[in-house]
Amino acid sequence: MIACKENYPGVKITKDADEVLQDPQIDVVSIASYDNYHYEQIVMAIRNGKHVFVEKPLCLHRKEADDIRALLEENADLKLSSNLILRLSPRFKYLKSLIAEGRLGRVYYMEGDYNYGRLHKITEGWRGNLEFYSVVYGGGVHMVDLLLWLLDGEDDPVKEVSSYGNNICSKNSTFKYNDIVVSLLKFESGKIAKIACNFGCVFPHFHSLQIFGTKATFVNGFENGMLYESRDSVNPPIKISDAYPGTHKGDLIYDFVKSIIDGSRPIVAEDDVFKTMSVCFAIEQSINESKTVEVNFL
Repeated sequence: MIACKENYPGVKITKDADEVLQDPQIDVVSIASYDNYHYEQIVMAIRNGKHVFVEKPLCLHRKEADDIRALLEENADLKLSSNLILRLSPRFKYLKSLIAEGRLGRVYYMEGDYNYGRLHKITEGWRGNLEFYSVVYGGGVHMVDLLLWLLDGEDDPVKEVSSYGNNICSKNSTFKYNDIVVSLLKFESGKIAKIACNFGCVFPHFHSLQIFGTKATFVNGFENGMLYESRDSVNPPIKISDAYPGTHKGDLIYDFVKSIIDGSRPIVAEDDVFKTMSVCFAIEQSINESKTVEVNFL
């Protein structure tokens, strides 16, 4: 707070979130509080006529998402977005263009792993102190959104999910939830995806991604992406050197504010947020009920 006052001497600084959310002079808010506060703060912001940019996840429970959706329908002039930042990665934007052009052929299988590589953040930080914390909502949501966004030119929703989890890595800590969740997603067309939310891994923070098409396969690497267009190992893959991740955490805010000013569609629109969260809710439901469940879109 001291740093904020020093860097922005002419701006009012407060520790009271309600003061911000209720201030009639504020039109747009960015909510980056702990996950369990998102719902109540989003509701307060909308009821006070504010556009909302919220850190992922949108909220922690489906009933909360239903409430937010209904409230937005009553306030159609307001916009909501969430910080699903991988859509801005130059490498993934280029991959999306390759898929749209048909360079990979028909996509039939995908793997997206959110390798967190920061076990201490759930065993020592605020995440372990919450009444409920989900590695799916806190991290895997990025991979769910990335896969849906890469294929958003196709009318092919996720039909059902089957998920498993354990807490072997954090078993002797204060963290009491799954630290890894693995899910199989079946799309309406029959294509399949595997998504893993791996918070306890001994591995650098990384978004592992493989997209398998009938003409080519994309594999994300630390230095480069690789596009394999041959089944013969003699033929080397094409290196994709576009930056990864190549974006900063707050970069989507600029686009969101622009969309409010000029009436354009933001990179992450309201419908995108609810579509992604619908799949995430189904993943958690599958774990809790130990069965395959259908995705019920919000």
